[in-house]
Amino acid sequence: MIWNPEIETMPRAALEKLQSERLAKLAEYVYARVPMYKQRMDAAKVRPSDIRGIHDLHKLPFTKKSDLRDNYPFGLFAVPMSEVTRVHASSGTTGKPTVVGYTKNDIDMWAEVAARCFAMSGAQPGDMFQNAYGYGLFTGGLGMHYGAERFGCTVIPISGGNTARQILLLQDFGTAVMACTPSYALTLADEILRLGIDPKSLKVRSFILGAEPWTEEMRTELEAKLGTHAVNIYGLSEVLGPGVSNECIEAKSGMHIAEDHFLTEVLNPSTGEPVADGEVGEIVFTTLTKEAMPVLRYRTGDLCTITREKCICGRTHARMGRILGRTDDMLIIRGVNVFPSQIEAALVGKEPLTPHYALIVTREGHLDSMEVQIEVHDAFYRDLGEARFADADDEALHRVRAYARKSLHDVLGLNADVTLLAPGQAPRSEGGKLKRVFDRRK
Repeated sequence: MIWNPEIETMPRAALEKLQSERLAKLAEYVYARVPMYKQRMDAAKVRPSDIRGIHDLHKLPFTKKSDLRDNYPFGLFAVPMSEVTRVHASSGTTGKPTVVGYTKNDIDMWAEVAARCFAMSGAQPGDMFQNAYGYGLFTGGLGMHYGAERFGCTVIPISGGNTARQILLLQDFGTAVMACTPSYALTLADEILRLGIDPKSLKVRSFILGAEPWTEEMRTELEAKLGTHAVNIYGLSEVLGPGVSNECIEAKSGMHIAEDHFLTEVLNPSTGEPVADGEVGEIVFTTLTKEAMPVLRYRTGDLCTITREKCICGRTHARMGRILGRTDDMLIIRGVNVFPSQIEAALVGKEPLTPHYALIVTREGHLDSMEVQIEVHDAFYRDLGEARFADADDEALHRVRAYARKSLHDVLGLNADVTLLAPGQAPRSEGGKLKRVFDRRK
């Protein structure tokens, strides 16, 4: 099912013509309404009339997260507060949140692109949708909520956490589609199996998972445990919220970007120059239709690839690959760039290891050390027994650790210590983003 066939299957030439028209209008709009953009365009000697199409995008200034903080709370708004229907905010590392605003038309556009995500995820009008994203200032809850209503689902606004109640509603309400973080979906799956609930007794067909990076191995594990589809959704509050892009269940090979609303670049994070399709770079968005707080060339910090090849599902919009990491949470260990997603790719799905892990980085003197703590499956733990599992010299444990160390070295080119944990010992998500990386060098 395609929610908006006229737009989502538009030929690339027509789509790029639409983008060019909207970009030219956007340049005029922000120059007249947002002082920061006027100042930066003037400094670069760029006039709005210089932006005639998408090939002029490189002339426009970048926007960074720090710009939102520097203009806190409403300095980047392009409309008076009387026209702002809603504000959202995300937590920041410096104390004050980054604030974003939406007009009535922005909310309507958000519902439209989120509805497309439900169609891509295999939802059907009339489905029960269980929304385990957090409500409140976070964009996840309400963003998915409005999209589900626009699509025609019945919304269960349960928000995050309270695993026992989540499972009760999955059983009793006949949930067909659920949205949450991937780490929390695995928490739910493990608890469902622990309770002895037959996954086939549930009606859930699809999980829409986002808000944190995850791997193909995690998808395989979740789909095998629950017998459902698991698809990737992407969004960020500075650009919109959930709904910027989403995988289709037909291909599960990259997230279709709503390119009629978001002009996309993938750039070398060091130089700011474009990289070729298929190469890893920082994904950068320009909002083509937002009214309250449009952004020019927003540097997301997210690293991924992009392809503009037509998908087997029939959609023509570009697809972004999985988020491989962030430019600002990338770990440099002994001169090697390391992302948590690489740890998952090396270990998750390899028997008897589970997707529950933590990465600890320390420094002794001038030498960095990396330890990966990862849980084993229940069956492996039961077969060994508590006494053998506590024996660091046990031969079976030695083999698993050696195998894990080799897998990590093959992927990272680094030696890492591996600690095997009993089931339930690794950090768990309670609905929000899960902290897996503990850098103790600072």
